[in-house]
Amino acid sequence: MVQVSPRALMEFGQVDPEALASWLTWRKFFYDLDNRSAQETGYLFEPILAAAIGGEPRGARSMVVHRASDATKGRQVDCWKVLPDGTRLAYEFKLRVTIAASGQGRFAEELQFAEDCKVSQVKPVLIVLDPTMNPRLSELQEAYKARGGSAYLGDDAWAHLEGEAGETMARFIEQYVRKPVSEISKFETPATQDGGKRQFALLDFEAKCLAGEIVLNIGKHQRRIARHEDATLADHDDAPGDE
Repeated sequence: MVQVSPRALMEFGQVDPEALASWLTWRKFFYDLDNRSAQETGYLFEPILAAAIGGEPRGARSMVVHRASDATKGRQVDCWKVLPDGTRLAYEFKLRVTIAASGQGRFAEELQFAEDCKVSQVKPVLIVLDPTMNPRLSELQEAYKARGGSAYLGDDAWAHLEGEAGETMARFIEQYVRKPVSEISKFETPATQDGGKRQFALLDFEAKCLAGEIVLNIGKHQRRIARHEDATLADHDDAPGDE
């Protein structure tokens, strides 16, 4: 409650306090699941793609790309690859680029990456698997191209990866990265003619908190998640709005 109770200020009085307490807790639980899933997905697919195209991830300490503002500091690179002709490539892998306001600071860092590569005499390559355009993605794409780099979006990104990977590893990418993404994406219906957002019909959803586990009923399917809270691991220093 120390984390979620301040969030009641926006909804208090609209529903019974006991119901609101449960709603805030469920909402935070699902946010935590989604946030951790997004992080772990990045940890999974980036090394897979890097290895498949003949490169490797490099940490900031490797200094293959250094900051233009301070040459003593390096930049983390999702995939570092040196071509036979000596051209050095620094890949940035992204599932998608959003226009979320919360990304103001991070987006400046993403734009700076292309400039840091140019100063380091490295070609920046942007790979974005979701081709949905927005002003930020357009700006990022132009930043890479303006600094001698390349940007591949959607089908072009997949084609580039599979072309660089070769026949065997291209099949690996198709089977274990692209196929799961496309299988889920196919449930999204096309945009409406009046310009409405793409959407799909959600299955009915029910969540129960039982002794030691969370039970989720999604349509006719059920998932059970073992869950045990350890009070010694709780972080009570989070700011009320910390996410």
